[in-house]
This record gives sequence, structure tokens and C-alpha cells, in this order.
Amino acid sequence: MSTMMQPQIILLKEGTDTSQGKAQLVSNINAVMAVADVVRTTLGPRGMDKLIHDDKGNTTISNDGATIMKLLDIVHPAAKILVDIAKSQDSEVGDGTTTVVLLAGEFLKEAKPFIEDGVHPQNLIRSYRTASYLAIEKIKELAVSIEGKSLDEKRSLLAKCAATTLSSKLIGGEKEFFASMVVDSVLAIGNDDRLNMIGIKKVPGGTMRDSFLVNGVAFKKTFSYAGFEQQPKKFENPKILLLNIELELKSEKENAEIRLSDPLQYQSIVDAEWNIIYDKLDKCVKSGAKIVLSRLAIGDLGTQYFADRDIFCAGRVAEEDLQRVAAATGGTVQTSVNNVIDEVLGSCEIFEEKQVGNERFNIFSGCPSGQTATIVLRGGADQFIEEAERSLHDAIMIVRRAMKNSTVVAGGGAIDMEISRYLRQHARTIAGKSQLFINSYAKALEVIPRQLCEGALYGVDINTGGIADSYANFVWEPAVVKINAINAATEAACLILSVDETVKNPKAQWAEGVAVVLFAVVEEGCADDRFFRCIFKSLLVNLLFKVPSYNCLRVQPSVFFLVYLSFCILRRDSSLCYCDLFLVLPL
Repeated sequence: MSTMMQPQIILLKEGTDTSQGKAQLVSNINAVMAVADVVRTTLGPRGMDKLIHDDKGNTTISNDGATIMKLLDIVHPAAKILVDIAKSQDSEVGDGTTTVVLLAGEFLKEAKPFIEDGVHPQNLIRSYRTASYLAIEKIKELAVSIEGKSLDEKRSLLAKCAATTLSSKLIGGEKEFFASMVVDSVLAIGNDDRLNMIGIKKVPGGTMRDSFLVNGVAFKKTFSYAGFEQQPKKFENPKILLLNIELELKSEKENAEIRLSDPLQYQSIVDAEWNIIYDKLDKCVKSGAKIVLSRLAIGDLGTQYFADRDIFCAGRVAEEDLQRVAAATGGTVQTSVNNVIDEVLGSCEIFEEKQVGNERFNIFSGCPSGQTATIVLRGGADQFIEEAERSLHDAIMIVRRAMKNSTVVAGGGAIDMEISRYLRQHARTIAGKSQLFINSYAKALEVIPRQLCEGALYGVDINTGGIADSYANFVWEPAVVKINAINAATEAACLILSVDETVKNPKAQWAEGVAVVLFAVVEEGCADDRFFRCIFKSLLVNLLFKVPSYNCLRVQPSVFFLVYLSFCILRRDSSLCYCDLFLVLPL
């Protein structure tokens, strides 16, 4: 009995791809290193940009790590982890996205020789986590607090942090100009955590120096009806009414029906409609507001009505802009014009409609609440302005983090070299293999200053060509950026090192199924589309009821409907039966 053949045990579906062992782990490391090499050259003040052209024809020029990682459309399961940590770094601190990808790739690159020599991955993971803890504690020890400084000193320190971030961006040539603008906008919103309180508006044309900051709200002129040009375009200390209602005549619904016993009653119905809209407009005027903004439409009747009474109005204002106006002016968005009191009205010192490039902007300045700001960006090309917006977003996030976590460290690769030196010294005090692993972790940290040197071509200080004190030269970055980058990169590296097997399920063979159907149609001839329609219905019904004989095709029912529509278009046949539509719609 012992010599009898054991039955074969099948655990996975036929066609499932499995990879495991040392070769699989090395393959994942190679994939991560390949992705890291893509963004490597974007690091630092002399970093290069990447031009990414997607399948929809959109072109993006950027050196922001998170933007590049999102647009690469990576399909390798292990390499996708780098996309996740780049997004995490961007959402958490706003900058250091390229740094975190490079660190993760370098950690795995240093671990690769040990894996090939047969070292167990868990030993590496344990040492890497120990090194990460030691590095973070050293950063906290070296960090310098900016708490307790005066407002002017704090503004200067924050501007230096913003300038360090912008130095590696496309607008790095004007980093002092934009750094002060970023700091002013962040200080304007105070302790408000809502990032959308800082608006960024893009206007093509002009130069970077034509960009300006509005201590209040600015948004593009909305669609307007006849009579808008007769309205005043500038007010001093106006009251502002914010609405979320329509101020126009509404057409009746399609199925509305009114039965009249006397034709003369029709005029009374029309008059009632006009009286309703006039009553709303009259209540807006009686509120004392000189500016009326609504998220919904203000029709031609309302526009002319307000113009005759020297009132400015704008309909279809974006929700984000309306909320920013409410936060800045102290007003409250109303859903009714009944009982509008002074407490719900906003105010500002100056309102004006101003020409910016080819656009007209409504600008509210001197707002009492002062909890919002707007940056109007100018530039020659759309791609340039888009990249400038992403650069300012990073700088804004850095300044906000520096205000909340008021500790900074020296940038320019200085903190990385100091941590590397500290870990190397610590490794000498450890016996066993862990000494080698922590030493490799320390060597991986040198990728940041090494890449900065390669980008600068001639030294750490790209301005003088020599070695300089980063802290004394005001090359600063918030400590939280470096801490978060080391944490995320270490966790990503440990996660990839812990994977020893990849199981890939077989792809659905719907494409082959469609090919079978099309082949049958070609064989039988396409002179009569009834044959194709018959196959379409037959397969679809059988798939709905999961008939075994058709499961081998693994065809999605919706695919057949798309093929059927394509067939009708090619035949220029508009005789699509309604029964076919009703058959597919539930899918």
C-alpha cells in the first residue's frame, strides 16, 4: 500500500503563475531599483525634469516625485509600493517625494548582495528597523527649534524653508519672490487646516514676476447675461450677500400640467411666476447688500434688475470660491432670501473687477476675517504654470509643517551624511552580522548627497564649488520631512524584503472569447446581421444563467454588447433593437 501513487492535490486554478525563493526576491528588488533610477536625476537644485505623455494626449513636465510616480502607470506589484510611499509623503508633508523613493531603492540595492549570499531577509529587516530608529532619534537630537521667535524672525525662517523647497523646482530662479508669497499666504490662514483656503489661480501670459498675492479672495469672472456691463465694478466697504439659490425664471417640468377653466386665468399664472422672482430680487436689494454672489445661476432678469440698482452680482460661482469668500468676509451662505439679517452678510474693504491677462478677476481685499489668500500665477506655457502650481503646493505644505512642527535640520545632504557617520560609528560597537547590515543602511543614506553632487557636477555647494555649512547658509528643511521619509522608505524596503513568493492569478480570457465570436461571424458571412444578433443574444443569455458550456469562453457580457454596437456602426445600421438594449442595461 505504501508504494501506491499518491493522488495529486490541486490548490490553485490552472494557469496560475507562482514565483518564489531567492530569485523572486531579487526580481522584486531589481524592479524597485529600476523605478528609483527613473526619478533619480530629478533630485536637487540641478535636477532635470521629466516629460510624460499619456495615452490621452496630455503632456506633463515635472520633477516632482509624487507626480511622476502617479503618471508612470507602474504595473509591477512590488514597484507599486514606491508609488504608495510617494503619495503618502506628498499628502503628509508635501515634499521629499523623490527622496523617499531614492532611499527605498538604495536600501534594497544595499540588501541585494546579502540576499544573493543567502542571508535570511528577516535578519536584514530587524537590523534595518533598528537603524531607522537610531537615525530618527539622531535627527530629533540635531533638530533646531524656531519656537519662541518674533513674528519677523519666524517669517524669515519660514521663507528660508520655502526657498530650500523651491530651489529644486522649475521656478527655482525666482525662489525668493515666491517664498515670501508662500509664507504670507500660509500666515494669512492662521491655524486653519483647510488647504483649499489658499487658492491658486492660473492665468497664461506674462512672466513669473507678474504673479501676485491677494490677501483675500480672487476668482475669474463667471458667465454673465446682458446688463452685467452696466453694473458697478468697484466698491468700498460693501456688504456681501452669499446665496445658494437660483435667481431666474424656472421652466416647468416636462410632465407638468395645468388645467384652466377660463383662458383669462393663464395670465394670472404667468404673473405669479414673475411675482415670485421679483419678490426674491427685492428682498436681496432690501438686505442692503451691494454684492450678490450665488452658487447657482442668476438669470438675465436678475442681472438687469441688480444693474438698475447699482448692485454687482455673479452667478455660478464655484463652491470652493464661495466658501473662501464666506471665510474671508465673515458671511454665511444662505439657502433662502427670507429674513436676511446683517449678521449673515459679509464685508471687505475693497472689491473690484480687475483685468489680469486675458481674464477678468473679481478681487475681494481687506477682508476682516483674513482666513484665506489667493495666489494668481502667470507664465508663458500651460505646462509651466501647471508645474509652478505643483511647486507652490509643495512649498505651502512645507511651511505649514514647519509652523506646526517647529524644528528644522540642515538640508543639502548634510543631515544624511551626519546620520550615516553616526550609524557607521554605532555599527562598530555591535558584534555579529548586524554590524554589516547597519553599515549598509548607513551607506544607503549617502545616496542623497551623492546624487546632489552628481547633479551639481562639481561639489556639494553648487554656487561656490566647495563644501559649505548648510545650516549657516540657510539651507533648511523641517525635521518632520526627513523623519517621515526615512520611516516610509524603511517600511517599504522591509515590506519588499519580507515577500518570498508571488502568486499571479490567470487573466480573464474575454479577448479570446470575442475573437471566437467574430471569427464565427466572418466564416458565416456578414451579409445579414441577424446571424450576429442571434449569436449575441444566445451567448449573453447563457452567460447570464451561467451555462457550463459557455463558461470556457470567460467572456464579460458587456463586451458582446460593445462588439455588437461596433458591428452596427461599421454596417451603418441604425436598427438596434430596443430588446437588445433592455437585455444589456441590467449588466
